[in-house]
Amino acid sequence: MSGINYFGVQLSSGDASELLQSTLRKVKALIFPVEGVLTGNQITVNDRGEESCSCHARDVLAVAEARQRGLHIVAISERSSDAQRHLLERIGIEHAYLGCDRKIDAYEEFKTICGLGDDACAYIADDVIDIPILEKAALSVTPIDGVEYLRNRVSYISAYEGGKGCVREMVELILQEQRKWEYSEHTAM
Repeated sequence: MSGINYFGVQLSSGDASELLQSTLRKVKALIFPVEGVLTGNQITVNDRGEESCSCHARDVLAVAEARQRGLHIVAISERSSDAQRHLLERIGIEHAYLGCDRKIDAYEEFKTICGLGDDACAYIADDVIDIPILEKAALSVTPIDGVEYLRNRVSYISAYEGGKGCVREMVELILQEQRKWEYSEHTAM
């Protein structure tokens, strides 16, 4: 199987866990969509037509830990709402791209601004709209509730659903492998 590129991941006959560890050591940016990954798959609109959104408290803490340890956190969304903007500001997402017609353009812009290559990027996605970025990022991830099409093609499947801890899991994995997670063993959620 050597020499085959599968969804942006170079396949080999070597140990898959060693390949994952090697990739995690190089990650400098964790990128994900707002809907389906950070906030889960629900969009809530009240009787006045105002949208609200929420995310898991452990994901919020992980974002803060990641930023303190130098990991870029990036949110990209094809939608744009005041609720999203307020949530991202409140939890400290440093790079937010909302209202993107083509998410790949936001991904490329972020890499240019920060001087990063695909090899330094991990991308979490739950649906097929994110395939163009998943194909480029060194580490492609989907939550356990990601669409089946992705779960069969990414380099890692989170044990957690979108909006329910998958961001936390990836922050921990990245920082643990980089020896920047001070909390000894993989912390149970």
